[in-house]
Amino acid sequence: MRLRPFSLGLTSPLETARASIEQREGFVVAVDPESDGDSVSEAGVGEATPLPGWTESLSACEAALRGLQADRDDAGLADALTRIDPGETPAARHGLALALADATARDAGRSLAEQLARDERLPAPADAVPVNATIGDGDPETTVAAAETAVAEGFGCLKLKVGSRALDADVERLRAVRRAVGDGVAIRADANGAWDRETAREAVERLASLGLAYLEQPLPADDVEGAAALRDRRQGGEVGADTDADTDPPVPIALDESVASRGVDAVLDAGAADAVVLKPMALGGPDRALAAAIRAREAGVEPVVTTTVDAVIARTAAVHVAAAIPDVAPCGLATGSLLDADLAPDPCPVSEGAIAVPSGSGLAGDAFDGLL
Repeated sequence: MRLRPFSLGLTSPLETARASIEQREGFVVAVDPESDGDSVSEAGVGEATPLPGWTESLSACEAALRGLQADRDDAGLADALTRIDPGETPAARHGLALALADATARDAGRSLAEQLARDERLPAPADAVPVNATIGDGDPETTVAAAETAVAEGFGCLKLKVGSRALDADVERLRAVRRAVGDGVAIRADANGAWDRETAREAVERLASLGLAYLEQPLPADDVEGAAALRDRRQGGEVGADTDADTDPPVPIALDESVASRGVDAVLDAGAADAVVLKPMALGGPDRALAAAIRAREAGVEPVVTTTVDAVIARTAAVHVAAAIPDVAPCGLATGSLLDADLAPDPCPVSEGAIAVPSGSGLAGDAFDGLL
């Protein structure tokens, strides 16, 4: 196993209610028969790009991977993978799990999506994945302009950041976008855990008339019980002055950070979400992300796959994960444009609000061979 550190800047800081993201640092993880002997029969490449708050720190990620390099025993890399705790260092596990999955799929002549979808509960993977446009936390005019541009580019689903300003201002921004794009475009709002329970309840009431696809992470990550209570209150029909109880459907609740913090099983067991946002980097690998998606579907909860503003290797893997989920909802995978440079040319460009799944073996045929 070989590691290559990298650092990539963003075209502009990504402002969320939790933090400002200005760069992404991580490691390319490569495995091949030459360096890893009988552990693998083909070369494979992965990516470990931690994002504190969702995953471990960069130093913890590096320590976990360097430890595997130093201490790997004769059982090989597959055994080493079992020694990485996905709850402690999910990005590190993602890097090695993806590299091994890429190698296995390439050896079998399958795409990564086909390799992942060998679960008997899944049909053949999709050829393309719908994606949402992510719109930052600008003023109403800036937000509307960005929304109109995204719709003109073919996006049918928009995700707006909220929570870093007063609720009145966010309601104004969301209303302005709805007026601008009409009812045929899905709108999601992501608060990144910024609100307390009282504010979240008010937000659900005031946003009901806008027909949101969902409100994401209205409460802090650990407050799964609060999210469950919010859904119970919403489903009970309690509405505010800005809503019409006879016509406005309840606002669905999606959880993201709670999945990383408490685990998908805790979220599902609590009945805390209508949708779960699954980040393979934060869950510990494409295999774990797809397993979480299957569990969610079986519980009647919609899975949505997103990145943690990853580099091209992990983004491509996330596209394969999403493709393996039948009839997946628009996913948060159109994030390559947020980086001012990347590790390699992108084999998964966005076109008309969708990403075509690479058809080559593994991640994308030989697209990443220069990184091995």
